[in-house]
Amino acid sequence: MPAPLSLRIKEQYMAKRARGLSQQIAADAVGISVRSAQRIDRGELQPEGQQQQRGRHWRTRADPLADVWESVLVPMLEKAPQLEPQTLLLHLERSFPGQEWYRRKRTLQRRVEQWKALHGPSREVMFLQQHQPGVLGISDFTQLKGDPITIAGAAFEHRLFHFRLPYSGWCHVEVIHGGESFVALAEALQNALSLCGGVPAEHRTDSLSACFRNRDGSYAGDYTSRYRELCAHLGVIATRNNRGVAHENGAIEGPHRHWKHRLEQQLIQRGSTDFATEAEYRQLVAQVTATLNSRHEVAGRLEIERLHLQPLPVERFADYEPLVVRVRSTSTIEVRCVTYSVPSRLIGQQLTVHLRHDRLDLFLRSQFVETLPRLHRRAGVSGPWRRIDFRHVIESLRRKPRALLRAQLQNDLLPNDHWRQLWRQLLAALPPDEAAKVMVDALHVAAKTDDLAGVERYLRRQLRSGDISLSCLRDHYGLRPPRGLTALPQLDIPEHHLSSYDELLGRTSQPAGTGECPAIAVETAAAGAVPQPVAGCRTAGPGRRLDASQLPLRPGGAGTPATPPGPAAAAVA
Repeated sequence: MPAPLSLRIKEQYMAKRARGLSQQIAADAVGISVRSAQRIDRGELQPEGQQQQRGRHWRTRADPLADVWESVLVPMLEKAPQLEPQTLLLHLERSFPGQEWYRRKRTLQRRVEQWKALHGPSREVMFLQQHQPGVLGISDFTQLKGDPITIAGAAFEHRLFHFRLPYSGWCHVEVIHGGESFVALAEALQNALSLCGGVPAEHRTDSLSACFRNRDGSYAGDYTSRYRELCAHLGVIATRNNRGVAHENGAIEGPHRHWKHRLEQQLIQRGSTDFATEAEYRQLVAQVTATLNSRHEVAGRLEIERLHLQPLPVERFADYEPLVVRVRSTSTIEVRCVTYSVPSRLIGQQLTVHLRHDRLDLFLRSQFVETLPRLHRRAGVSGPWRRIDFRHVIESLRRKPRALLRAQLQNDLLPNDHWRQLWRQLLAALPPDEAAKVMVDALHVAAKTDDLAGVERYLRRQLRSGDISLSCLRDHYGLRPPRGLTALPQLDIPEHHLSSYDELLGRTSQPAGTGECPAIAVETAAAGAVPQPVAGCRTAGPGRRLDASQLPLRPGGAGTPATPPGPAAAAVA
């Protein structure tokens, strides 16, 4: 029997013959023999499929599944078509031991595949969608697999928000802290819409719990109140796919894989998944996204799509959760079971917190105070969750350094593991009180100079040399004078002698022309000092008033204590 030829080869040969080529040249052109060309011309060579149908109908070896296929396996498949060949093989090994069923695994796989194709249930059909410009925008969260991303050696727990316009293929990817929260969706979505320059008519997501309550039945009216307000503010229609059917969001599920594959290639080329700062990692994410958006076909279709997008709202929707907290006497606040330190000048104040996915914005009434990085609790990890910045309390701690010795937040007050190790070394080398004073002063210098690493290295060198001097540390950074009362200037105040009072008394009989009235001077010399009323009279106990005449006199005025005996007293007498 001649070897079967495909229908494509036969059509190529007939096309060349129709162009007037000879049988030999046409056969050589398509790579067949002249005898095959003669059969094609005579109509004796059938297409490949028909020749296979006329193939042999006998077996060359005995059927290894003849005893179990119709009697055992087919009834099992008819009852549960989702059974896999591996499951059926394990059933045969348990039911019919002593036979080498593992040798028949490939035969069983082909037999089951053929049975499901001929007698199995209908399979799900994928319907390709046609997208129109400006109609649909689709969002989803995703995570990276493989080697984890680290920031300065510490694992970076995060997700990626992915927004895409299916018509043009334009996308935006943003790093998100924590889980799939509403504040993360609201902020990242509005950032994406601002970059693409408009709002599509429909916004589609999966069954995000931050957007939908996910009740059984139809999802009409199943939105959360905040997501409904966001969609009304943007002017979009909110839709979602059916729960557990991810391929209904195929316009973004597939691009997920392509985008993450490009990022993984960049990380491989970079040679490391560790970044010095989070900003450096965000820059790489933005670079990968910009590369995809810079393709010619995407840029061209985006210009068309922008003509059909709705205008952006004048103001942004509140993409944060407002909270009200009060600053405790420990200079801390508690937000979502996490303790944060704040500047000590805010103790006792009531603050408004704008809680975002990656930060906390603090406001005192309407005045912005400070931004704190947010700490997310991880599921399954117990223990206190705190984010303490020693700079917030260092001035108060510096006034009472011994408080560091037994402080509940001691480990949190020390900036990092290097400083904690240095603290243990100071406790081993110095008395506890002195070690606390050295550590607190070193932290104060680090806060003033914003050089944690430099101060820590300098203190280690002094510790190794055995000569720890805080004055040298402050001189090194130009921080003088030292703290305490020793910084005040030394004043030398001389004491007055009684002879100075004699000089004052001698001026009562000074001659005319000195500025005093002569008549008053003579009268004073003749009658002595005249008692003067004391500012209205003082009260001496309940119901008693002291008159000026009851007060002892001293030279030069009334109501003043008498001077001790001396030259001045003799002159008065």
